[in-house]
Amino acid sequence: MAPTFSPRSILLSVLFLFSTNVLAISAVLGVDLGTEYIKAALVKPGIPLEIVLTKDSRRKETAAVAFKPSQNALQSGSYPERAYGSDAVALAARFPGDVYPNLKTLLALPLDDSIVEEYAARHPSLQLEATESRGTIAFKSKATADEEAWMVEELLAMELQSVQRNAEALAGSGSSVRSVVITVPPFYTAEEKRAVELACDLVGLRVLSLISDGLAVGLNYATSRTFPTVNEGGKPEYHMVFDMGAGSTKATIMKFQGRTVKDVGKFNKTVQEVQVLGNGWDRTLGGDAFNYLIVDDMISKFVESKAAQRASVTAEGVRGHGRAMAKLLKEAERLRHILSANVDAAGSFEALYEDVDFRYKVSRAEFEEMAKSHAEKVSVAVQKALDIAELDISQLDSIILHGGASRTPFVQKQLEKLAGGDKLRSNVNSDEAAVFGAGFRAAEMSPSFRVKEIRVSDSANYVAGMKWTSPSDKPQQQRLWTERSLLTAAPKEVTFSNKEDFTVSFFQQIPSADGFVEKESTELKTKNLTATVAALAEKYGCAEADIQFKAQLRLVAENGEVHVLKTFAECETEVAEKEGLMDGVKNLFGFGKNKDQKPLADGEESSESETTSTTTSSSTESAATPSSSETAEAEAPKKRTVAIPVGFTTERLGTPALSKAELTKAKDRLKAFETSDIARRGREEALNQLEGFTYKVRDLLDSEVFVAASSSKERSTLESKASDASDWLYGEGADAPHKELKSRLKALKDIVTPIEKRIEESTKRPELITKLKESLGQTKSWITKIKDQIAEAEAYASSASASASSVATEAAASVTEAPSGDFDGLEDDAPTTTSTTTAVEDQGPAPPMYSLEDIKELTELYDSISAWLEKKVAAQEKLPETADPVLLAKDIAEKSKKLEQAGVEMAMRSVRKMESKFKKSGSSSKKSSKAKTKTSKKGKSGTKTSEEGSAPTIELGENGEMPSAEELEEMIRKLTEDKKGSDDSGSGKKSKHDEL
Repeated sequence: MAPTFSPRSILLSVLFLFSTNVLAISAVLGVDLGTEYIKAALVKPGIPLEIVLTKDSRRKETAAVAFKPSQNALQSGSYPERAYGSDAVALAARFPGDVYPNLKTLLALPLDDSIVEEYAARHPSLQLEATESRGTIAFKSKATADEEAWMVEELLAMELQSVQRNAEALAGSGSSVRSVVITVPPFYTAEEKRAVELACDLVGLRVLSLISDGLAVGLNYATSRTFPTVNEGGKPEYHMVFDMGAGSTKATIMKFQGRTVKDVGKFNKTVQEVQVLGNGWDRTLGGDAFNYLIVDDMISKFVESKAAQRASVTAEGVRGHGRAMAKLLKEAERLRHILSANVDAAGSFEALYEDVDFRYKVSRAEFEEMAKSHAEKVSVAVQKALDIAELDISQLDSIILHGGASRTPFVQKQLEKLAGGDKLRSNVNSDEAAVFGAGFRAAEMSPSFRVKEIRVSDSANYVAGMKWTSPSDKPQQQRLWTERSLLTAAPKEVTFSNKEDFTVSFFQQIPSADGFVEKESTELKTKNLTATVAALAEKYGCAEADIQFKAQLRLVAENGEVHVLKTFAECETEVAEKEGLMDGVKNLFGFGKNKDQKPLADGEESSESETTSTTTSSSTESAATPSSSETAEAEAPKKRTVAIPVGFTTERLGTPALSKAELTKAKDRLKAFETSDIARRGREEALNQLEGFTYKVRDLLDSEVFVAASSSKERSTLESKASDASDWLYGEGADAPHKELKSRLKALKDIVTPIEKRIEESTKRPELITKLKESLGQTKSWITKIKDQIAEAEAYASSASASASSVATEAAASVTEAPSGDFDGLEDDAPTTTSTTTAVEDQGPAPPMYSLEDIKELTELYDSISAWLEKKVAAQEKLPETADPVLLAKDIAEKSKKLEQAGVEMAMRSVRKMESKFKKSGSSSKKSSKAKTKTSKKGKSGTKTSEEGSAPTIELGENGEMPSAEELEEMIRKLTEDKKGSDDSGSGKKSKHDEL
């Protein structure tokens, strides 16, 4: 019969599975997407906001990916080896054309952009080209010459996928990380934010939100602080986050405050608020710009050196040489870091260019002189943020430093000159505050976590507006939001006079060298405006001039783009008031409408008559009067607004989105690359295993234990195959496929494994045999003991039966003679009393706990295991050490387990019998007496009898473990004695009653 389940068990199972799935998907990731480094923080149940380490246990990963060219031609479906982070940068000197660093600066930019041109000049070996359908940047790789050029988004997706794999390794086996919050610079346009979202989509990451760098730092700053409550008289705090990284400089001014708001029920709560008031930035000012200053100085001094002049080295030649530039860039960054803490630094190059060596030395004063123009740009970014926020620098409570380049001495001097040294703060982690803020935001947006309530509001950062054509074909334009408009602000409602279907485009006003450029981001198209206007005129009599088209718009908090909530056409028209249901009922009974039911004014008298007949008549007339007056007087029509929804579509403008076919192709290509990497790692693992096994074979052949357990033929074959495999590995086997490596490894293991099995068996076997024999001996003693008890009980029962028969005969003879006197027979019969007393005193041995039928199965098991062990031991002793064993350790362990289980089953069978007897005796004692039984004391493991003669129970030990076989036997013995004592007390009471 099929098993049945209760509704409760089904519900619990569903809840368990649901909770398991929730835990599996509840991990979220915060990512600080920097120009030079990528950092990530994981939030998962049991892992509260922890930095994701790289495979080298570093807390940040260099933002670079590299393709390592293969020495041999790639097979179909295979791709070259990929390297990430510092491993990728290390390959730049060898393969400068296949190492892709600092990709963040190139997102959504055209090929002719000045930033792209400078990037290409700094990395001359990289082949940049424009994509056909989108016009954005792509890289042609030499390592994948047969493949199409790789989009910037595809390369960035590879870096994010590497971070994702590290996060899943931290989260634990079986965990999946799919939801992320990513930091972006405040100057990112809608197109650049879409490029980040596309990179995430290519590798299956779901972007919960994009958060600006400064706001992420501010959020981290607010997590451990409480600010004045403004609706209780407190004043907000104003702080600026100055963030200078490798690629750009940002200044973000924020307002921090507390606010008391309504909570559940009648309670209030205080929440913290962080609002961005203004942003200023410089897209090119950062650590990389400082590095390029040192590189340019190194090139000029290198060209001026005598050795370079003898080789006719030119600056253009050095800048166009990929390997030389890679070396110079790497060394320039190292020197800049040294100059932040020292007054001078030096470096050297061997065969930098045209086999010319070069030594370079620079002081901090020289470096600051080179960066003099860059230092002046710091104040520009700060002042722009102050202007947008409409604040003076004296109103700031502090300037929070973030980013690696913010530690540069001349940068801090410039900030001190602007605001004074007392406002500069280093009270956040200048490297990890942003990633911790992004991780906190991810946990806040996930339903799986509950965190401190901090309400954040980012700003639009760009002026946004809309353009359309009026009904008279005149171009129209309107500004909707400013740079400081909050993304969490209430929706805007805009009105148009168009009566026919038309198009509205929304744009962002982007600063440029020539002023401003209006980049269109979204387009709104109406679908049925013309038909809706006609319906308003036909159904409601609206004049066409009075009809207006309206749209509700807002900025999306997650990415700052325009979102159309709804569109509708409306007009104001006169509509007669319809009589409601209650008014109709009132008119039916003559009460009129609400306005007719007014109280009498002073001096007015009721028309009711004192007599009943007059009252009835007056009531009838008064009921008729309002009805007639309502018919006579016409109701004045009321004006109300009539609105009909209008259908619309929205489309993204600017850089074209990938088509469905292009998106699928890009995802498939990345998956194929990942599959190729997995296959390569598997091949490398097999190669290492085979190489390591050949060394292991050498050690085994020198082991005395291994030699004793193996034959000379086996050792000879093994030595020959191991030598062949070793020679093959260092020859043509270095590039052998995974399958062949596994095959050769298996051939060696097929020889070694049986020999190692013999060694293992010979080591384990003696101890297991000893234990099994001990168990068999204990079982035999126990069976013999039980059989003796049964025989003793049977002998006693036989003698007792014979004794009872003789006593009965004597009693019959004693009662045949009748009493002769008047008082004969009144006294107790002494022999009878003596006989009864003797019966009470002589109870005989305790009844056996088992019958022969009960121990039959255990006896047969004992006989079979004894015979099996004797046979196998004899067979094993005849075999040499080099033969495979016939008596296996697992078989011995299995027999021991069976014997142990049989013993436990016998003990539990006795317990069940005793429980049954106690239940019966308990039910009978309740009927005969209300006396309470005493509770036996509880030991480490034993029995306990409850009150009212209930059945005894087996109690677990102190650690919740089952009692051993000896303890079970002792408990059963006590149960038997208790039962015997219970029977004795019952017999004693009955004898005493008979005597009375």
